[in-house]
Amino acid sequence: MILHELVSFDLLRVIWWGLLGILLIGFAVMDGFDLGAAVLLPFVAKTDAERRIVINSVGPVWEGNQVWLILGGGAIFAAWPPLYAVSFSGFYLAIFAILAALILRPVGFKYRSKRESLTWRRNWDWALFVGGFVPALVFGVACGNVLQGVPFELNEFQMPLYPGPFWWKFAALLNPFGLLAGVVSLTMLVTLGAAWLSVKTDGPVRNRARRIGTVAGVLAIVAYVLAGVWMAYGIEAYRIVSPHVPDGPSNPLLSEVVRGGSWMDAYAARPWIWIAPVLGVVGLALAVLGLRAGREVPTLVSAQAGIFGVIASVGLPMFPFILPSSVQPNASLTVWSASSSHLTLFVMLICAVIFVPIIMAYTAWVYRVLWGKVTAEEVAEKSHTYY
Repeated sequence: MILHELVSFDLLRVIWWGLLGILLIGFAVMDGFDLGAAVLLPFVAKTDAERRIVINSVGPVWEGNQVWLILGGGAIFAAWPPLYAVSFSGFYLAIFAILAALILRPVGFKYRSKRESLTWRRNWDWALFVGGFVPALVFGVACGNVLQGVPFELNEFQMPLYPGPFWWKFAALLNPFGLLAGVVSLTMLVTLGAAWLSVKTDGPVRNRARRIGTVAGVLAIVAYVLAGVWMAYGIEAYRIVSPHVPDGPSNPLLSEVVRGGSWMDAYAARPWIWIAPVLGVVGLALAVLGLRAGREVPTLVSAQAGIFGVIASVGLPMFPFILPSSVQPNASLTVWSASSSHLTLFVMLICAVIFVPIIMAYTAWVYRVLWGKVTAEEVAEKSHTYY
């Protein structure tokens, strides 16, 4: 027997569905706090010294945090090629906006303190704000549209086709539910950023971050609950009506998919997934209470747990769908129809088992070495080496 046949094709598909979710959640949890800190920058820091404290609280780790985004993108490309092709085609302008915003971040970090001019530094501060605000908002908008279904078709060669001009694809994403999901994403990352600043800073910056983070956390909970009610009563779900062929080929057009019911039906069929939305609400609520009480590490962990629950509550009820099609339901991408080959998934799993623990261990070591608060005295003393 060939080695990769020891693990069934379907099991590998489910494993990689789970790993993809973990990588995306890892990005939100790890890179989310520096995106949130960037959004908070103009509001929690009133002087140049305070702004440098905020920037240097994330300066040593933000680049490493983006490894999770690269891993997630790489996993989509290698494990789910149709998902990569369809999503990157449909969300082209949205992805361009995210990448443009993310490009502002390294430039802003590197160039902000190169000149003493207050106008120069203020402009780069707003560039850093944009670099945090746009991805935090647009990632949520994208999730909201995935839940509704994306208007794509597949031709006989499985090539994705979208109706209308390319700019319409982006405009169509900015629908009410998509924007609500964007608000959930933005507010929960601002809450996480505030929790991070409460750990890494003190004085006025910390106090302002706690106040703004408390408001953002409450808004995140309200928007998340509202989105859940909307999803339950205002959005049609998708379901496969043709029998699943175990270890069958990856071809979305071989499935028969219909729209109907609600995504909330999954909670009745698999009650254990209620743990995701409960974790989302409880985690964010504990983060709000922690910010009000001045707790540090528990607040950060609570905010991260809340984000884990919120994102998981999108993926779990949708299973086995990954990217539904609103105009050609049979073209919807599922765990069973959008994966790479059996051998590819197996080889990727071996690589993941080897390298992901190494990445996690190195990341933990970096955070241990760099742990501690960033103070005004430290930034002033090391003015030429700090951002």
